[in-house]
Amino acid sequence: MAASELYTKCARVWIPDVEEVWKSAELIKDYKNGDASLQLMLEDGTNIDHKLDPKTKNLPYLRNPDILVGENDLTALSYLHEPAVLHNLKVRFIDSKLIYTYCGIVLVAINPYETLPIYGTDIINAYSGQNMGDMDPHIFAVAEEAYKQMARDERNQSIIVSGESGAGKTVSAKYAMRYFATVSGSASEANVEEKVLASNPIMEAIGNAKTTRNDNSSRFGKYIEIGFDTRFRIIGANMRTYLLEKSRVVFQADEERNYHIFYQLCASSHLPEFKNLKLSSANDFLYTRQGRSPVIDGVDDTKELCSTRNAFSLLGINESYQKGLFQVLAAILHLGNVEIKDRDSDSSIIPPNNRHLTAFCELVGVTYQDMSQWLCHRKLKTATETYIKPLPRLQATNARDALSKHIYAKLFNWIVEHVNKALITNVKQHSFIGVLDIYGFETFEINSFEQFCINYANEKLQQQFNMHVFKLEQEEYMKEQIPWTLIDFYDNQPCINLIEAKMGILDLLDEECRMPRGSDDSWAQKLYNTHLKTCSLFEKPRMSNRAFIIQHFADKVEYQCDGFLEKNKDTVNEEQINVLKASKKFDLLVELFQDEEKATSPTGQVPGTGGRTRLSVKPEKSRETSSREHKKTVGCQFRNSLQMLMDTLNATTPHYVRCIKPNDFKLAFSFDPKRAVQQLRACGVLETIRISAAGFPSRWTYQEFFSRYRVLMKQKDVLPDKKLTCRNVLEKLVQDQDKYQFGKTKIFFRAGQVAYLEKLRADKLRAACIRIQKTIRCWLARKKYLRKRNAAITIQRFTRGYQARCLAKFLRRTQAATIIQKYQRMCVEKKRYRQKQAAALAMQTILRAYMARQKYQALLREHKAVIIQKHVRGWLARCWYKRCLVSLVYLQCCFRRMKARRELKKLKIEARSVEHFKKLNKGMENKIMQLQRKIDEQNKDNRLISDRLAGLETSYTAESERMRGELGRLRGVEEDAKNKGNQVNSLLEELEKLRKELSATQQEKKTIEDWAQTYRDEMEKMVSELKDQNGSLKKEKDDLNRSIQEQSQQMTEKMARLIAEETQQLETDLNEERSRYQNLLTEHLRLEEKYDDLKEEMALSSNVSKPGHRRTDSTHSSNESEYTYNSEYAELEEGSRAAEDVTRGIDTPLTLKLQKRLTELEQEKQSLRNELENKEEQFQRARARDDAEFKKARGAELEYESLKRQELESENKKLRHDLAEMRQSLLGHPATGAGAPGSPAYKVLLDQLNASCEELEVRKEEVLILRSQLVSQKEAMQHKETMTEPSVYVEDVSKLKDADEIKQAYIGLKDTNRSPRFMCKPLEVSDLLSRLRSAAPDFHKLNEDGELWLVNQGLKETIRLLEHQLQTQRRSYDNEVEALRGELQNVKEENNRQQQLLAQNLQLPPEARIEASLQHEITRLTNENLELLADDPTASREARVIILRRMVDLMEQLEKQDRTIRKLKKQLKVYSKRIGEMGAGQAEGQTSPGQMVDEPIHPVNIPRREKDFQGMLEYKKEDELKLVKNLILELKPRGVAVNLIPGLPAYILFMCLRHADYLNDDQKVRTLLTSTINSIKKILKKRGDDFETVSFWLSNTCRFLHCLKQYSGDPAFMKHNSQRQNEHSLSNFDLAEYRQVISDLAIQIYQQLIKCMENILQPMIVSGMLEHETIQGVSGVKPTGLRKRTSSIADEGTDTLDSILRQLSAFHSTMCQHGTDPELIKQVVKQQFYIIGAVTLNNLLLRKDMCSWSKGMQIRYNVSQLEEWLRDKGLMTCGAKETLEPLIQAAQLLQVKKKTDEDAEAICSMCLALTTAQIVKVLNLYTPVNEFEERVSVAFIRTIQTRLRDRCETPQLLMDTKMIYPVTFPFNPSSLALETIQIPTSLNLGFLTRV
Repeated sequence: MAASELYTKCARVWIPDVEEVWKSAELIKDYKNGDASLQLMLEDGTNIDHKLDPKTKNLPYLRNPDILVGENDLTALSYLHEPAVLHNLKVRFIDSKLIYTYCGIVLVAINPYETLPIYGTDIINAYSGQNMGDMDPHIFAVAEEAYKQMARDERNQSIIVSGESGAGKTVSAKYAMRYFATVSGSASEANVEEKVLASNPIMEAIGNAKTTRNDNSSRFGKYIEIGFDTRFRIIGANMRTYLLEKSRVVFQADEERNYHIFYQLCASSHLPEFKNLKLSSANDFLYTRQGRSPVIDGVDDTKELCSTRNAFSLLGINESYQKGLFQVLAAILHLGNVEIKDRDSDSSIIPPNNRHLTAFCELVGVTYQDMSQWLCHRKLKTATETYIKPLPRLQATNARDALSKHIYAKLFNWIVEHVNKALITNVKQHSFIGVLDIYGFETFEINSFEQFCINYANEKLQQQFNMHVFKLEQEEYMKEQIPWTLIDFYDNQPCINLIEAKMGILDLLDEECRMPRGSDDSWAQKLYNTHLKTCSLFEKPRMSNRAFIIQHFADKVEYQCDGFLEKNKDTVNEEQINVLKASKKFDLLVELFQDEEKATSPTGQVPGTGGRTRLSVKPEKSRETSSREHKKTVGCQFRNSLQMLMDTLNATTPHYVRCIKPNDFKLAFSFDPKRAVQQLRACGVLETIRISAAGFPSRWTYQEFFSRYRVLMKQKDVLPDKKLTCRNVLEKLVQDQDKYQFGKTKIFFRAGQVAYLEKLRADKLRAACIRIQKTIRCWLARKKYLRKRNAAITIQRFTRGYQARCLAKFLRRTQAATIIQKYQRMCVEKKRYRQKQAAALAMQTILRAYMARQKYQALLREHKAVIIQKHVRGWLARCWYKRCLVSLVYLQCCFRRMKARRELKKLKIEARSVEHFKKLNKGMENKIMQLQRKIDEQNKDNRLISDRLAGLETSYTAESERMRGELGRLRGVEEDAKNKGNQVNSLLEELEKLRKELSATQQEKKTIEDWAQTYRDEMEKMVSELKDQNGSLKKEKDDLNRSIQEQSQQMTEKMARLIAEETQQLETDLNEERSRYQNLLTEHLRLEEKYDDLKEEMALSSNVSKPGHRRTDSTHSSNESEYTYNSEYAELEEGSRAAEDVTRGIDTPLTLKLQKRLTELEQEKQSLRNELENKEEQFQRARARDDAEFKKARGAELEYESLKRQELESENKKLRHDLAEMRQSLLGHPATGAGAPGSPAYKVLLDQLNASCEELEVRKEEVLILRSQLVSQKEAMQHKETMTEPSVYVEDVSKLKDADEIKQAYIGLKDTNRSPRFMCKPLEVSDLLSRLRSAAPDFHKLNEDGELWLVNQGLKETIRLLEHQLQTQRRSYDNEVEALRGELQNVKEENNRQQQLLAQNLQLPPEARIEASLQHEITRLTNENLELLADDPTASREARVIILRRMVDLMEQLEKQDRTIRKLKKQLKVYSKRIGEMGAGQAEGQTSPGQMVDEPIHPVNIPRREKDFQGMLEYKKEDELKLVKNLILELKPRGVAVNLIPGLPAYILFMCLRHADYLNDDQKVRTLLTSTINSIKKILKKRGDDFETVSFWLSNTCRFLHCLKQYSGDPAFMKHNSQRQNEHSLSNFDLAEYRQVISDLAIQIYQQLIKCMENILQPMIVSGMLEHETIQGVSGVKPTGLRKRTSSIADEGTDTLDSILRQLSAFHSTMCQHGTDPELIKQVVKQQFYIIGAVTLNNLLLRKDMCSWSKGMQIRYNVSQLEEWLRDKGLMTCGAKETLEPLIQAAQLLQVKKKTDEDAEAICSMCLALTTAQIVKVLNLYTPVNEFEERVSVAFIRTIQTRLRDRCETPQLLMDTKMIYPVTFPFNPSSLALETIQIPTSLNLGFLTRV
């Protein structure tokens, strides 16, 4: 199609970018042919103008549709190019956290730098047996493909793991080997994988080092061949190493380290065993300090050395060899510190007594003189003479380093050789899978000989890879009959020829090395002259004459010629080697160099001192001499070894794993596009893409194409023939027929065609969606409009009516209010007017009086004020006058003084002249005279003023006296006025008070009237309020009652919920215990089967007898521990053992494993027995101590009971004595006829017997009642002291409500004590309680799995715990002694009551005594329990525990008495029978008819009633094998199930067993049961894969077990029996132990049934539940790559959901026909549904293409069909639906919204059955099938992880499909009478006789 059709607006393209390599952009304008640029918009919204290359006019790469992004296979992408590959890897790695991706036949593995939970055994099991394309990419998928092809094609396989340092090559290879060891079934036998993994610490220590890119970088390559036998099980392994970097021993770059082993030794130098190595810190040695980084963060070198030493020991390298290895390594470090100094310019010397050289010589056992001599000299040999030449210091140092490297390389090879010896096996290898872990392509700033060799090896591997990919493409085309045209792919043969061909680089290098004076410069010139003009792949740098450039397949690399010749020669001073060989003290060193010309693997060593890396290439084996081998160059050796490797790989089928390092900083899930692109180009991934893109990369089957693109077809285009339909449609859709080809089964498309078809499909779907949306939205809008219109009309109608009614009401109210307001206002105004009038009059009166008083007061005050003013004004005038006078005088004085001063100043001025003095004198005289005159006048004025002043004083004094008198008079008048005024005021106040009292009285009257009115209103209101309150109180009362009822109901529900949760927890604990026990049975059965298989294999295989370890059959040993074989079977077993000894081999791994396991089990058993004995001894001692203390406390109270017990014991002795006398009398006179019937002796004997029986019954009742009294008294004193766990026991005791249940519990505990099989492991208290709780209503069910014994053991543990707690509580509760005394008094009173009750019981008949005593005891205990519950719940719980213990003791006493009675009755029957036989002959002649009438019932007839029993089958002992053969071994289940009653073989076997019991023949019982069990095991082993057979014998085994219980004689199992069935009970043998054995057998059969069912169902589950489209057309098929997945379209023969349902129905009908118990059928169905749910969910979690919305709908529909099947069968309550809950929630998770925080909260609350890992995995794998769906964002997934962070759960991803629920066999008695069973003749059991 034209570019204009693809490069349209909104099309997305990739453009180059400097930082991100490729950047996405979108066209904002259509491209037209001839345009010079494209208008693009980047993802950040930036618009750019992208210029096209004017020469090529190449358009940018198109981007794939979103639905193709994140595909598992890169070849599934429609557009195959570099940016698409890079983007797909980035999306999978960053967004989906997926590290594996397919690229055709290559698995791309990106190192996550984080531990992921995807390598467990469950993941291995999930990938085992799957096709490579059916599961998500994984290293296990590649390993499975290799293993499957090896087994299918009988061809060796290889897995080539490559990548640069730090990419994860070693880890990938390790996981591949682990997978092989697991799936081949050898993980538990050969342990080869463990040994290979054990070699990892060794190889990492001696071959790994820290580099700048990786802390644990492998500095060598290795090829591990894992060998398999004819059954494809691992039998051994072999390791070949390549390219050891020797130069690292003597040189390390910055931030790098030497090999780890050196630092481990230095870190452990303080250990005593390393003192002789004379080591210290790593910084003290030259070879370990050059990188200046001696420590790795998070790595403890001391611990690492411990791991290395343990690995050495595991692989068989003993301590002496390890010591030698460490000596060699320490010697290398010391040798590096040997300092060589210049003697002169041409020679060097080592100073004498060099400390490090001395240490070196001591460690390797050589002389100091020889070593120092040859470190500084070398020997030159000529034809006739030998010269010793001194070395300069630089050459001597290089020689020292070369020796260090050589020693280390030899040591490395020696270790590899011994590792291979440990991994080798004697079994012949049939095939192998090789795992190659080797360097990837390398290029650095400075590249030397090491990088040249590595890249040369990668060129060879890339060529092999290209040819293999090309071959696979050609085979696919030929298979589909597509016209084959040669695809042009990159062939790197020219580059390889440049390196290895004649006159190539290596050839010229070897030639230059042979030249006497060859140098790097001359070699470079030869390269330039030879290849510069003839080879386009060879270039010369512009600025250098000592370098060259080679165009490799990955990139151009510039190599520096410096050091090439020296490294290629790899010379070592032979004299130094001879000195080391001459060591006599160190054997290991001699062993390293003894066969230097031989090699253990095709590797050699590459020496050199310069450069970053140094290679090691081991020479191949040759017949040439060692000297000649030593002269072979490193390049030649490396070329030969590489060719051997390529020959090995070409002889195998290769599988490729390319490891990618995402970043250089080791950050978890961080992706650097630049680094990724470099590695993708170097590892050949892009070349694979290019080859695929050159042909037809997209391939669809016709059915898949039809299903996917059905939407593009019209109805008339759809034809019955799908191929023809696809042809017609493609011809219409794609015009260019070169874009596709039609094959036989597939359609092949060119690159980009699928994207074009997807675009057409998306456009068609989008148009259809728009049309549907338009119609739906129109319909919804119309419906919404009509609803709104009708609603609006209705609202308007009601609103208008309401408004009209409101208006009318308002008008009526307005008119009424107006009238009321008129009259109300009139009354109010009238009242207000009268009030105002009265108030105005009162106010006027008061105001007028007040004004008059005020006026009078004002006049009075005015008068007085005038008088006061008069006097004051006069005084003030006088005072003012005086002040004015004084001021005037003062002013005059001041003025005069001023004037005088002025005059004086003037005079002083004038006085300065004579005239002035004269005038002055003259003036002074005048002045003096004037002053004298003035003084006189002044004196005269002063006298006059003094006289006047004296007169004024006299007059003033008189006036003052007069004024004082007048003032006194006025004061008297004022006092009188005040008194009068006070009287007036008091009168006025009194008047005012009277007025106030009058107004108050009036107001009070009015208030009283108002109060009366208000009171009446309030009372009326109060009455109404009280009525309302009464109603509210009644309502509140009802609410309270209702709330109380609700609270009570809630509390009841809460308690029920708590009880249910506790019960569920207990059931879970019980199921776990059962599961553990049943797993042990499974392991036991597996060991039996493996032993039997081994026995058969050894019997058939070896014809040469080998001495072996004799071991008994596990079945025999198991059964022998349970019951005893008879002598015949023992002899047969011994004979078979003798025969087996001939053929059994000693070195069989399984035999050793089983022996080890048996020894461990025996030791564990013995230890548990010892522990049990110790605990029992401790318990006995503790109980004895407690009894002693208890006896001291209540010795007096037990005197009566002890006397009574002694009396009973004496009576018992007396009875025994009488019985002995009877025996003697019968035996002493047998012939005298003393015992004849009717004789006195006979009557006396009968009387004594009857009396003894009666006395025995009476004494039995007395002992029982007395013991119950003793126990009750003891427990009554202890129940407040005993501390138990009330919250745990309360539920258990509460279930024992009546005597029958208590009896049943006791009988269950009693049966437990009879089973010796579980006397090994005591239970914890919690386990005991879980059993007591879960089984309290049905104790008889527990014996099915040996639970009763477990309960007994747990009860013992509980008793011990309680005793210990009792002692603790006694010491802490000393302050309760007084309370205990009071309670002791109550106990005494209770004792008296019990004695009275005892007296009453003694008067009852013997039959009623036991029942009365039990009923009384139960009633008393119940009353005590109720009282305690009312008083103290805690004490109640404690009392309930005490009740249980008391009941157990009571039942124990009853059982003892029953056994005594049964024993005495048997003796009585025997004696009666003897008496009858003695008198039988005389009775006929001596007895008259009258006597017959008097004695109608003769004692002789008592035992004859047993002969009338029916329901037994008699057989002869020699017919036992025939019975087992006809009834078990040769029985056809189908005929029996269809024609006969269910369980007939079980009934027949039990009837035969009853007859053996009737005969009291214990040997016959044992042999019959033993034969039955062994025969059932034999038939199951023979036909264990037949579901019908296993189901048949499961049903019969359960029926046989139920018969053993039903007719055991235990009351717990006889409740549902008829009287006749009770008579058929076993009478002589207690088969409780055999019931346990048969229960174990039933468990084994059940597990075999589940495995058989799983084998049938499992292949159908994935196809029917996931792949098949039950709802057709919901999900479409997405494009897939080379690894095609299984089609979801139903083909012929494909399993569907209907197939699964039919198979389930077949299982169910078969079990029903066989008469399987309904409860057992429910457990089987539950297990079936668990398998379906687990397998489906596991595959969903491992398949990205299944995680879509449509697939979720399919799964939910399928689950609904399964639920419908359960309803039809009536099995909804069996718990099967709950097992599907994780699958249901996963399907819901696929369909819910996944955007907002609310959606995250809903998911967290919904997916409770899924783990966090499963939820996150589903969200990561969610893949849209159509463009309309959206992917789950990374932020949303992180939100989910944050919300689920606090969940406490296991991190396991997959469900355990091998898990089997613990099975129980509930007791199911049969109503079928044994005497009615008829034996059909078809069973060939005619030798059986009915009895």
